[in-house]
Amino acid sequence: MDRSSAIFCVGSLAACLAISAVAFPYAALDRDVVEQARVPQPAETMALVNVGEGFGELPVEELMFYYVETPPAPIAVGAPAAPEIKFGGC
Repeated sequence: MDRSSAIFCVGSLAACLAISAVAFPYAALDRDVVEQARVPQPAETMALVNVGEGFGELPVEELMFYYVETPPAPIAVGAPAAPEIKFGGC
């Protein structure tokens, strides 16, 4: 590798590190948000969740009760695998 390529590689790495160091405080979560995320929250205090497709916004507690009452069906033996759903792209 010639000298100009090495200078370019080192300069690119230095520029990326500098941009990361400058942008990190703007992308990082606040300390109080991180502390709140570490403590489990009761379902009654959580905000409504928009489930879309005509159902609108539902409380988390109602979604939990529905999941407990109607769990997902087990996969039958010999059944074909579920198709993989990919978002975006071609």
